[in-house]
Amino acid sequence: MFAADKEIGEDLARVDWAATPLGPPEEWPQSLRTAVSILLSSKFAMWMAWGPELTFFCNAAYRRDTLGQKYPWALGRPAGEVWSEIWDDVSSRVDTVLAGGEATWDEALLLFVERSGYPEESYHTFSYSPLRDDDGTVVGMLCVVSEDTERVIGERRMATLRDLGSDPSVIRTEPEMLDFAGEQLGRNPHDLPFALTYLFHDDGTARLASAAGIPAGHPAAA
Repeated sequence: MFAADKEIGEDLARVDWAATPLGPPEEWPQSLRTAVSILLSSKFAMWMAWGPELTFFCNAAYRRDTLGQKYPWALGRPAGEVWSEIWDDVSSRVDTVLAGGEATWDEALLLFVERSGYPEESYHTFSYSPLRDDDGTVVGMLCVVSEDTERVIGERRMATLRDLGSDPSVIRTEPEMLDFAGEQLGRNPHDLPFALTYLFHDDGTARLASAAGIPAGHPAAA
């Protein structure tokens, strides 16, 4: 079962499973063993949770793409503990799977994860699906996920650059240009919570010409 991926399998084998609700691996039902084998064999990022505490498993792709510093600590722990910082955001979806046996789907969902020691803006497209035991009862869930953080943030920033570079055909004066630039920069508070525009003179001095995101009299806009 753990041999499907040598590196992750070795870390899973080190977990004290007897101390979890799942018990030692040799006593696991065939349905759980099969689910773990499929998880580890996949090259697509996945994690799964099984049992009354939703005990956490993941594969190598999920470790690489998403889990960060939480690995290998996360293995064998309750999923709600592993992702405690976002559990309020996803728990209703988990309940849909466990209580109703229905799969869920989200596209580019914003989640503030803490995988590098600090809260981090991230976007994920994922589906939760039910996992069933040998009797057909839903006892866990499988998450298949693709992280979209780079794409979402990249598209947002490119849109700002595109708007700044658009042809302001009705703008003819310096004040109008400054107002136009401030308006465009102010449309992206996620990446530019505030922006200051300075004009440089021939003598090397600079003058604050406009501000976006903060009042003109703010100390930062001096």
